Parts: sequence; C-alpha cells; structure tokens
Amino acid sequence: MDKRQELLGGETLHEECGVFGMYDFDGNDVASEIYYGLFALQHRGQESCGIAVSDTEGPKGKVLSHKGMGLCNEVFTPETLERLKGNIGVGHVRYSTAGSSTRENAQPLVLNYIKGTLALAHNGNLVNTPELRRELEYTGGIFQTTIDSEVIACHIARERVHTQSVEQAVARAMKKLSGAYSLVIMSPRKLIGARDPYGFKPLCIGKKENAYILASETCALSTLDAEFVRDVEPGEIVTITGDGIFSDKSMCIPADRQARCIFEYIYFSRPDSVFDGVSVYHSRIFAGRCLAKDSPVEADLVVGVPESGNAAALGYSMESGIPCGTAFVKNSYVGRTFIKPGQKSRVSAVKVKLNVLKEAVKDKRVIMIDDSIVRGTTSHLIVRMLREAGAKEVHVRVSAPPFLYPCYFGTDIPSSDQLIASGRTEDEICRMIGADSLSYLRLERLSEMAEGRAVCRGCFTGAYPMEPPQEDIRGEYEK
Repeated sequence: MDKRQELLGGETLHEECGVFGMYDFDGNDVASEIYYGLFALQHRGQESCGIAVSDTEGPKGKVLSHKGMGLCNEVFTPETLERLKGNIGVGHVRYSTAGSSTRENAQPLVLNYIKGTLALAHNGNLVNTPELRRELEYTGGIFQTTIDSEVIACHIARERVHTQSVEQAVARAMKKLSGAYSLVIMSPRKLIGARDPYGFKPLCIGKKENAYILASETCALSTLDAEFVRDVEPGEIVTITGDGIFSDKSMCIPADRQARCIFEYIYFSRPDSVFDGVSVYHSRIFAGRCLAKDSPVEADLVVGVPESGNAAALGYSMESGIPCGTAFVKNSYVGRTFIKPGQKSRVSAVKVKLNVLKEAVKDKRVIMIDDSIVRGTTSHLIVRMLREAGAKEVHVRVSAPPFLYPCYFGTDIPSSDQLIASGRTEDEICRMIGADSLSYLRLERLSEMAEGRAVCRGCFTGAYPMEPPQEDIRGEYEK
C-alpha cells in the first residue's frame, strides 16, 4: 500500500501482512522467486520482511533464513539470496504499529521442535490469542516474540507430536484458532497453505513450470509469470508435496457465513489482483459508479486521492460523465524512514508526499474521491490544499461506508472514540473537514461490490462474524 499512513499522522488504514510460498519439484532454488513475489506484495507491509528455505533432498530439518527490518530491497542483497539454497520456502512482508516493530517479530518464524522444523508466515489477527498463549505458558511454553503468529506455530508444533502428519496438526490447531488467518507453512518436505473458515484474508495457488506457489494476492503470480490455479477456499488446508496437491475441506463453513474483509476490495489489495474471483479494479470502479448514482453533484472535475481512490474516481467519472483528471502529484521517493517535520518546521507532512496540480483544479468545482476517512485530519488537510490551489468547490465522496467500530481481524481501525464518524452526522463531518459536501458509499453496496460474496462489515455496523474479544488486545498481541 502507499506510504500515506506513515506521512499523514496515521490517518489511513494499514493491513497486516503478505505471505508467499514456493515448492520447486525440479530442485531449483526458490529464494529469488520468493523475493520477487514479496516485492509484488510490498504494499501489504513495509516494516519488515523475511525468507526461509529448505532443500527437500538435503539434510532433513535444515532451514536457512534471513529477515530484517525494512523493505525487501533494503533487507536482501544478491549475496544474501545466493546463500539461501533450497527448493522449498516461505516469505513474508509485515506491517506493525509502533511498539511491536522489532526484528524479533519479523517473519517467517522458524521453530525447531521434537518432530523437526517448521517455518510459518501468517497474515491476519486472532481474537483469542491471550487464551491460547496462556494455555502454552502454563505448560512451560516460552515465547521469543509478542505476535500471535508464534502462538499459532507453537500450537501446530504441539499438535504435531500427536498426529501422523503436519497437515493433520494444522487441522487440529485450526480448531482452536478464532479470528483471521491465512497461513503458509513449510515443513522439511511439504508446503502447506491454510485459510480461516471465514476467509477474511486472501490466499491463492499458482503454478510456474514444475513449481507450485502460494501467495496472498494474484499480482504476485503475475510478477513471476506464473499461472493462477485457484483460490484456497475459506477453511481449506492445501498440502503440496512431491506427489502433488492434496486438499482438506473439513473446516469449511457455508458460503453465506463467510466474511471476507471488504477492504481487500476497497483498499488493501493491488488493483491488478483478483480476490476470490472478483477483480479488485472492477470493484473500485463499481464503487465509484455507485457514488455517482447515489450521491450526484454538479462539478467540473473528478479526482482520486492516490492510490486506491484513483479507480473509484474513474468509475464516478464514467457514470456521471464528469471528466476525470489528475489533481495530486505523489512523491514516490519518500521512503520508509522519512523523518516527519518537527514543531519548529512549517513544512506539512502531507505536502512532502502529495502536492496539488494548481493548473488542474484552479477555478474548478472538484469532486475528490478517497477510499476512507478515519480520524478526518488528513481529509481536512487535503481539502484545504485543493482550496489553496484555487478550487472553487470541493465535494468529497468516500468509496466506503463510515467507520463506526474497531476491527479485530487485521485491519488497523482504531477504537470508536478516535473515529470521526462515531457520534457525528455526515453534515458535521463535512464541516469538520471543510468540504462543500460529503457522501459515503451506501452499506448495501458492499455485497454488490464483492459480486454477492459474503463480506465482513463489522467496522461499519458493529455486527462481527464472530464474538469480538472482551478486551481490546490489539497492540499487545499483534502482527
């Protein structure tokens, strides 16, 4: 995802992670392919990344790994990748909030236990981490990290002692897990993908020549010129061995009870990805069209706030007939380590990242499309920038409903008291951000946006697909 979240005071949303796995049956090294797969998933996390590999024909249980803080091209070098010899491997990119951004929490996690080794990469967030962690601690469990992913890995390792295979151990561990998870797991001779029964997070299967791939998004497959095979179904465990692919669907639930994260379509996924058969790009176009139908306004220009607002802006333009243009120039060279201006500086952090094309908006009535409004501070700044550039009117349209409740399943939506929409009307919010008008995507449009697939709306309605935790543990056991 773009870097606005770091630059704009935490206003925009964060996702948690991206996962990738590969098994080359011909015995070729996979580290470089995993690296490029992670590069394609970099938008899902920029805090840390890592790769772990093994040789299925080499010493059983020998795992080589490298991980660190930063972007893929900061953590890995050609020499590093050359040292990672192995034809099976997993990779991970991670985002975290302040306080948990440490190398110890970087993934993949590699465990050595009585049955051998296990490397795990996890995307999502559990809601019963404290209970699962206490169960392990009271029987002597020792933890090296503060993330729920280690709790998952330890439960799988514990179940493996009492099962015939690692995939059986994964199935037994899954019965204990509550929350969102897409897992890619490497054992010495197997690559396993698992998705929680609600299907919160994406996971797909690809094939390149004589190698199989598991990835968070289809865009990673495209980067490697790999063929998309299918999505891992919600609740499914897929096991890839030298003998082929095997599936366990015993954890699957009825389709109408599933709960895909709607923000994969609105914001998180890359627009060239397809999530459970639905094009992310087309979903955003559709959202823009809906805004034009449901909340029309007379204007001269439609613009999107980069990046995920761009496709919705195009959809609004296509439906309304109002020209779509570019109003914002984004500085692509502001890196992860950007130092925010201090109190003594008058430089706006917003303007370091985004600037307005005055020639595009001067003396025009502008419709500004954004993917969401969280606290409202960024929206206020961007509206003001458009006005200072000469826009006569600024009408804000949001391609998501208003946030009213926190998310416990891997999306960094804060508690209700920090959400601008909580306890306020649209007119009040409109005045606070300084716009001439404001409209959100209607709630009933979400299922249409996902082409009828069941989605999670908890952050909009407070009706979660499962019981939320009694206490807000986000930030204590987070990814």
